Amino acid sequence: MIAEKAIFAGGCFWCMVEPFDQMPGIKAVVAGYTGGQLPNPTYEEVCSGRTGHTEAVEITFDPTVISYQQLVEIYWQQTDPTDALGQFADRGDSYRPVIFYSSPEQKNLAETSKQQLQASGRFKDPIVTAIEPAQTFYPAEAYHQDFYRKQPEHYAAYSKGSGRKGFIQKNWQS
Repeated sequence: MIAEKAIFAGGCFWCMVEPFDQMPGIKAVVAGYTGGQLPNPTYEEVCSGRTGHTEAVEITFDPTVISYQQLVEIYWQQTDPTDALGQFADRGDSYRPVIFYSSPEQKNLAETSKQQLQASGRFKDPIVTAIEPAQTFYPAEAYHQDFYRKQPEHYAAYSKGSGRKGFIQKNWQS
């Protein structure tokens, strides 16, 4: 099997797993942390805001089944790309929206997609999602993995209560 990786940050990583997890060609979606200075950070350390890490998901995919471009399009539809200071109820650097690229091709595809989204006029505010080079990805603790499956009621309440679900329905599913 051919496998590539994509790393996306879009607020709480719990809400970033499910949209990718069920897609054909996805081999794994891991919740974790990236972009900071501290090796092997814990959830508590990342939440302190002192490590520089961002909550993210690392997606292992088969590019012969699903393309990186398709993953970027799915990513946009899970986020508010006009909010650089966090996502929905989650505020701060650890929740900022970022597409982390691991190759010049991924960078080009992400930047082109961002430009197209801006030009589409879907949002009146600028598209501010960062596009940055990938750094070391650290998987989060086991209790954070597959949260939507392990705690479906809590996940559903959080997705709705944080404002994410309503935003997606209003801005992406219309």
